[in-house]
Amino acid sequence: MYLIAGSVVKIISSVVILLISIISTNLQAASYCGELDNAYDYRDNTQRSFLATVEKHHFTPNVESLRHGNSGSLGGELSYTLMIFPNHHRALAAFGKLSLRDKTLKPAGSKYSVECFFERAIRYKPNDGIVRMVYGNYLLKAGQIDKATEQFQIAVDLDPENPTINYNLGLLYMKKKDYEQANIYAKKAYELGFPLPGLKNQLMEAGKWND
Repeated sequence: MYLIAGSVVKIISSVVILLISIISTNLQAASYCGELDNAYDYRDNTQRSFLATVEKHHFTPNVESLRHGNSGSLGGELSYTLMIFPNHHRALAAFGKLSLRDKTLKPAGSKYSVECFFERAIRYKPNDGIVRMVYGNYLLKAGQIDKATEQFQIAVDLDPENPTINYNLGLLYMKKKDYEQANIYAKKAYELGFPLPGLKNQLMEAGKWND
């Protein structure tokens, strides 16, 4: 009887320790990469007007193309946009490109590092498959192909009927020379209406396209 009671206590203690560890990890992430109390969902149609205002002043075509900021540095403009709309897909992509171009994880003027902004986006909207795809593209360009594959796989699991996600995952497998998987995702992308023939052409040139 005492042995059983002791085992139960040990199990409960282990569960409590695990929960404390998870909570502690989440708190550390929030502390390091900032809270999300005043954030807005990039996909929320009710915020279109506010989004347009933010983009007009801080995410202009010149900012997105990394030419120059509108009222400050590129890092500052993108940082401001992502502080308000953490899962702003195009701003995340631009920030990733800026980080790679300037060869720094924290471009001048930005509040957080590129990894932090992706962490914030995922923490804010963990079900946003496009965020995972954008993160995967960044990781791929940064030479972290295994981590990129992981993010793309999460993206397609979250949004399996998205042609762009399927196409990009196919490109990644093409890069890895995993032609079987590349074919699977290429065919899915084209079935869903993806318009660009690039992936199919690459597979055909490699003699790996399966009709």
